[in-house]
Amino acid sequence: MMGFGMIGGMFLFWIVLIGLGVIFARSLFQANKEKRTNEPQSAREILENRYARGEINQEQYLLMLKDIQ
Repeated sequence: MMGFGMIGGMFLFWIVLIGLGVIFARSLFQANKEKRTNEPQSAREILENRYARGEINQEQYLLMLKDIQ
């Protein structure tokens, strides 16, 4: 009886471990799928992203914003 309990416990441990691995892998793939959208960004969104990253300063941002409106 003691031997079966240990074997059953090990079996349960591995089932839980594999299940957690599957859940983790699925969540990673789901996160990547959400990041890869095929929707093109608007000119304003691109401009806002460039400004947020510091690629352009406020003066350039406002000037380019006028151009696209």
